[in-house]
Amino acid sequence: MSFTAQLLRGLRVTLVLWLLTVVVVTLPMLGLARLVAPDAASGSLLRSGDQVVGSRLIGQPFSSARYLQGRPAGAPNLAPSNPALAARVGDAASQWKKAGVVQPAADLLMDSGSGVDPQISLEAARQQLPRLARERQVPMAELERLLRQHQEGPLRLQAIEPVVNVLTFNLALDNLRPR
Repeated sequence: MSFTAQLLRGLRVTLVLWLLTVVVVTLPMLGLARLVAPDAASGSLLRSGDQVVGSRLIGQPFSSARYLQGRPAGAPNLAPSNPALAARVGDAASQWKKAGVVQPAADLLMDSGSGVDPQISLEAARQQLPRLARERQVPMAELERLLRQHQEGPLRLQAIEPVVNVLTFNLALDNLRPR
């Protein structure tokens, strides 16, 4: 068989496989997803007015002291035996201690497995409430109420601790009135 014939045969096989995987399988699945779970299928996007501010499913950094801080992001996953991990966690712990959090929760110090988890534990959120109260001039009781409203889980039959979605909580913070 000549090279040209082999090339044409390869291109036909590629085209058939592409049609099967994209047209026959993927497009109907996307259509079904949009029918069954339209919010998740479109990325679970959150808006502030007409502007998209993020997704409920992907964590994003907040640098202002006026916002709840999520897990560290952007760092590679390091093995527990890697000295760079110990140094990074130590640096993060020092930063939190300077901010008044004496013993920061683990999720304030370390990445999640995926590196993009949008939630933190209630403990990690509560440790940040005094700073938020100071920065925003909002009573602690109001912040605690807001935290209870945004608590997610634990889900039935799962041993997962309750969490709070950092982005949705921060959007709700922006709607609070200072005292």
